[in-house]
Amino acid sequence: MPQPDRVHALAGVPVPTRAEVSEATGRYWDKCTEKLGLVPNVLKAYSFDDKKLLGFTTMYNELMLGESGLSKLEREMIAVVVSSINRCYYCLVAHGAAVRQLSGDPELGEMLVMNYRVAPLSPRERAMLDFAVKVTEASHRIEEADREALRAVGFSDRDIWDIAAVAAFFNMTNRMASAIGMMPNREYHAMARTPSPPAEA
Repeated sequence: MPQPDRVHALAGVPVPTRAEVSEATGRYWDKCTEKLGLVPNVLKAYSFDDKKLLGFTTMYNELMLGESGLSKLEREMIAVVVSSINRCYYCLVAHGAAVRQLSGDPELGEMLVMNYRVAPLSPRERAMLDFAVKVTEASHRIEEADREALRAVGFSDRDIWDIAAVAAFFNMTNRMASAIGMMPNREYHAMARTPSPPAEA
């Protein structure tokens, strides 16, 4: 039975409407609606405080959309695999949809959500995701051999920084989303469920 629409479980932290947010936040919401067809619930959750929203979106946009040796798809793959380890429902739904859209392969999206080790990954992708998992499960055990394994498949030291940064960011967002009971927008569930040409990564 469908649950009633909600953004998160904290009744004492307001989720504003479009009419209640600041002018700057309203413009950001409008841009999201224009590009995505929705305002992600994570943005609604942070919109009770413009400073918190700005901090979150600045980091997210730089890591996930900024210049990098990692493609957008690779960064989304990291987001999904880290979220799978952490069992973060919000991020698995939202970023699983992004993987499906960017890859054009709904099966890949499902494999990464469930168990990335069953996916037909390139050596580069496998090394990247193995490192992201180690960042998530046992970052204190990372040593030079782990970084060398990434260099061996073509990643630069700057790329390694970006892999670590994306993995670390989603470990934070996973914990925040789970802690406050954040729920993904229902629209994500239906996105890119049939094979299609991959989106530009």
